[in-house]
Parts: sequence; structure tokens; C-alpha cells
Amino acid sequence: MATRHCASVTRQQRNMAEGSAGSAVSELQKRITSAFEVFDHECNHTVDVREVGTIIRSLGCFPTEAELHDVIAEIEEEEPTGFVRFEKFLPTMTRLLLEHRFRPVSEDLLLQAFEVKLLCFKREIIYTITLLQNALTRLNSGPGPGEEGSPGSGGTVPILNPGR
Repeated sequence: MATRHCASVTRQQRNMAEGSAGSAVSELQKRITSAFEVFDHECNHTVDVREVGTIIRSLGCFPTEAELHDVIAEIEEEEPTGFVRFEKFLPTMTRLLLEHRFRPVSEDLLLQAFEVKLLCFKREIIYTITLLQNALTRLNSGPGPGEEGSPGSGGTVPILNPGR
């Protein structure tokens, strides 16, 4: 599948992103610009307001829902259009990232969350394997050839209910 590339932000916006405030800020603004462009599907320097949280998280920030709503309120137009313009997004995100406003979740907490999910997944697999083993055991200990209920005898084969 071919990927669609937008024309990058305008020269004025790129200059604003690269700025003269120092290389650290310049690099930060380049990251913000790149993240924004991924979601600028129309190549018109706007993103759907519903994508703002994803963009912010892709930059390593993990705001609460209330904090995210505050950011959106700050960068959205006075008359909400459902879109956020790059010109408003860049300075706000630069400031928030420089202030270290939204601390990332600790690696230990992320690891713990994945371990819990993995444990639940293992339990589901073990439960499924147990159900399959029980079903196979019942089928193998069923009636012999030619007996009522065996395949080919004209009888019926019991159907197992996996929900039991």
C-alpha cells in the first residue's frame, strides 16, 4: 500500500518550528511538527480535535482526561470547528513540553500493566486448553463403533457446550 505524503508545513511555519530559541527547542518543535503532520490527513495544517490526545501521547506526554480537555480548550478555535490548527498547536505544545507539564508514566507501572494483561491472557489460554482437553476426553470415551450415539450408527453424537 502506498503511503501518502503531505507537503510539509509552509516555510513560515517551518521557520517558526526551527526558530532561533536554541537547538533543544528547535529539535522539540521538529518533533511536534512531525507528530502533527502524521494526523494532518488533508494536508491543510489542521488535525481533528479527537486526534490531539494521540499526538500528545506520541510525544511522550500522558495527560489525564481533564488535562487533555484543558489543552484542547486552549488550542481550539473560539468557535469550535472540530479541528485544531498547527499555528495554535505548536506554541502550546512547545510550552507544555518545556514545562514538563505531563510526566510520562513510569516504566515500572507500564511493565506492571503488561504483566497483568499477560497473566489474564495466560489464564484464558489455560481455560481454553482445559475445555478442549475435556471435550476430547468425552469424545474419546464415548460409545464404541456400532453403538448408539457413535458416528455411522444412525444414532446421534452429543454436541458439547463449550460454555459449561
